[in-house]
Amino acid sequence: MTAFAPELLDTIRSRFAHVDACPFQGPRIFFENAGGALTLNSVVETSGRFAAIPDNQGRDNPAARALVETIAQAKADMACFFNAPEGQFFVGESGTELTFRLLRTAIMGTRPGAVIGSSVEHPASRSAATHWAKLAGKEYIAVPHDDATGAVTPAAYAERMTPEVRVATILHTSPVTGIANDVAAISAAIRAVAPQAIIFVDGIQHASHGHIDIAACDIDGYVISPYKVFSRHGYGIAWASDRLTALPLEQLTGGPEANWEMGTRDTGAYATFSDVVAYFDWLGGEVSDATDRRARIEAAAAAIHDHEQALTDAMLHGTGNLPGLAELPGVTILGGSDNPRREGLVTFALDSIPAAEIVAKLNDQGIRTHIRKADHYSGNILDPLGLDAAVRVSLCHYNSLTEVARLLSAMKDMTDAN
Repeated sequence: MTAFAPELLDTIRSRFAHVDACPFQGPRIFFENAGGALTLNSVVETSGRFAAIPDNQGRDNPAARALVETIAQAKADMACFFNAPEGQFFVGESGTELTFRLLRTAIMGTRPGAVIGSSVEHPASRSAATHWAKLAGKEYIAVPHDDATGAVTPAAYAERMTPEVRVATILHTSPVTGIANDVAAISAAIRAVAPQAIIFVDGIQHASHGHIDIAACDIDGYVISPYKVFSRHGYGIAWASDRLTALPLEQLTGGPEANWEMGTRDTGAYATFSDVVAYFDWLGGEVSDATDRRARIEAAAAAIHDHEQALTDAMLHGTGNLPGLAELPGVTILGGSDNPRREGLVTFALDSIPAAEIVAKLNDQGIRTHIRKADHYSGNILDPLGLDAAVRVSLCHYNSLTEVARLLSAMKDMTDAN
């Protein structure tokens, strides 16, 4: 049983491009959502419409004014979606570029001290933090994650915190394990020792799977990649608190102060995220009676979480007469098979079949997954487990139990034949 009735799931799927077929491969099941989620049809249409507009913002003509109004509306939509009544939203080249930029500003703009982060983080935040900490002459403190659960705890941060910490980084959800960390509790542990620290959160993997509540987390920076939350490639979104914005910023001499935006803004990028927020708003109305827009977004996020949990439970423990991934002989499930903090993703390895072979054989059957190797992207997770590679199966709320069953059937055939 999943959270969405069959009719609603069909309607959800109809709103996305290439939901059951790849334009290059043909029919396929898409379990590679952590690499980039499906794109809303509305985003495709909006992208084309704004790409054709030749006008620029800041001119005295109707088109320019319409573009400025579109950006202003998108920022209001972002504030609602992220629950961030204060601070600034802006777009950049990518989530990684914005991560480096926010951390550069935080680390280079604060007084001498230390930077703290965890071993579970994506290399974007780890690389940015260690790079700028070294250039600023600040100590970098590495908090170890728990290999068994794939998470980092508030207690682990607290154990290594000092009053000298000026900047801290937190990963919301791991793109390797799918395990979420308790951002609000980790933030509280940091502030208990260093109340003025600038706290940055990587929300790139989390954004499509659960609700974001910046106001409840007491943080200073949050970054996502919209192509992982039903929009398109080519831009990232950052939120910066007023405290972070008060630090020295890179900006045009004589230009507006406290301004993160540089150069001409991509109106289409902003507009496509309004499409994403509108989709969450619509879905919340389908699964609840909420009349407030933020309440509908929260209802959508809760329903997404419940549906995806039902799918990952089936994937791990089986459905019908099909065994789950956790029941396969010689399997390792990253993060454990019964982890309540799992968000729409299962990564596994088998003793008997190499990960690359599994991914290739599934792809031959039209089931799209991905290999994670013990490289600069995933070695921090796989090396401590003694794994050189693993198979990542990442789903979203538009995936179905039928698709999970297809995966399990293929895995059963593969292991039976081995």
